[in-house]
Amino acid sequence: MRTTATEGQNVRMSDRPESARSIDQILAEARGRIDRVGPAEALREAEDGAILVDIRPAAQRAAHGSFPVGIVIERNVLEWRFDPQSDARIPEASGYDVRVIVACQEGYTSSLAAAALQDLGLTRATDLEGGFDAWQKAGLPTGTQPSS
Repeated sequence: MRTTATEGQNVRMSDRPESARSIDQILAEARGRIDRVGPAEALREAEDGAILVDIRPAAQRAAHGSFPVGIVIERNVLEWRFDPQSDARIPEASGYDVRVIVACQEGYTSSLAAAALQDLGLTRATDLEGGFDAWQKAGLPTGTQPSS
């Protein structure tokens, strides 16, 4: 019987439901549905009206810096803020054709978040490949500088 270690426990693979998928499978499926953009393209699009949305928690933004364009909406409320039918939507969520570029620190969570926005019908939603790390490595401008 094959087992995997999880937080100091062994999980029996025989206990895995047939419908279960690994996070790697879920991520690959999400990325297969979105046309990801690189840092320079994300900046150009944001300057042309796309909404660059930083979903990182406040602690990550404080530690690493921020984008000089776009808005901050933490991951836990993203769908409510962008669903055009939600009472909690932001004014920018004016319809289903809004171009949204989701960004996180390294480009993993943002892929899942962009796929979730597509599930809401925002078919032009995508994410920033490589996240804020790639943005910085590309030498693009940032807001608040990382704390030392």
